Amino acid sequence: MAMTASETTPQPMTSAEDLRKRALELQLAEMERDEKIKAREAKKHSEFLEDFFQKHVGENERAIIKRLVTKAAADGKYEAMIYSFPSSLCSDSGRGINNNLPGWQNTLQGKAKELYDLFEQVAKPQGYGLKAAIINFPGGMPGDVGFFLTWEPPVE
Repeated sequence: MAMTASETTPQPMTSAEDLRKRALELQLAEMERDEKIKAREAKKHSEFLEDFFQKHVGENERAIIKRLVTKAAADGKYEAMIYSFPSSLCSDSGRGINNNLPGWQNTLQGKAKELYDLFEQVAKPQGYGLKAAIINFPGGMPGDVGFFLTWEPPVE
């Protein structure tokens, strides 16, 4: 079978200028996507801060805590993480919690303080315990604090 002239003629290459334009378009699209993600995260963080510092623990949150505890107990566990928040919202950035220092509860602010006070008034008299721990270490630094409601049997 004989080759035609069009089959033997090489196709023209894309110009270097076109490749540079395409790479730049892709970089710009990626930058726009990253900016949208950052803006969404900043909005979410701002809403969390407003809720953390301006609002109170409501019935909805109490119901969520009750469900978490009930589920953990049904799974045979003796604790449930009932709340988490950035350690930067503690007055010492979570140092007291991370090092299990006496008085760590005095570093709490906003809803975290309100939840701790609620624990002291309602749950502790019922035999529950509360542990606070740093639950992640992004970049090697304390990240979020987790509050764990416990109902372990007493050690005799």
